[in-house]
Amino acid sequence: MTIDHVAIVVKDLDATLRFYTETLGFSELYREVIYDQGVEAVGLKAGDSSVELLLPLTESSPVARYRGDAATKLHHTAYRVADIDAALRALKEKGVALIDERPRRGAHGNLIAFLHPKSTGGVLIELCQPSRSRSPE
Repeated sequence: MTIDHVAIVVKDLDATLRFYTETLGFSELYREVIYDQGVEAVGLKAGDSSVELLLPLTESSPVARYRGDAATKLHHTAYRVADIDAALRALKEKGVALIDERPRRGAHGNLIAFLHPKSTGGVLIELCQPSRSRSPE
C-alpha cells in the first residue's frame, strides 16, 4: 500500500485552496461534488500522492460536525490498493472492523472503503482503488 491522499475538512474552501496553491505551490488535480458523501472535494498534487480538501455541502452533515468550529481538521488518510475487495477480505480476516463491507464509489470513480477507527488506533483510514481512467501518480 502507498498513500493515495490525506483528506482535510475545511470551512472555507476558497481560502484554503488559495493557501495550498498560492502559498505552498500545490497544483489542482480535480474538483468535484460527491453528493452521496455530502462534500465538494478538491485534490491537490503532493508528489506521488495528493491532499484532498473536503467542504461539507451542509453544516449539519457528519463531516461538518466532525470539523466543528475549526477552520480545518484532518479527516482521514487514504491508502492506494490494487484490489480493494481482496484487501477488505484480508483485513476482515485479521479482525479489523470495517465501516464499508463492500467498496463504494468515491471521487473521480475510484472504489473506496473505510476502516473503523476503533481498529486503527483512532485514525479514520480509507482504502482507495484508482479507477481505470485514473492511473496512479
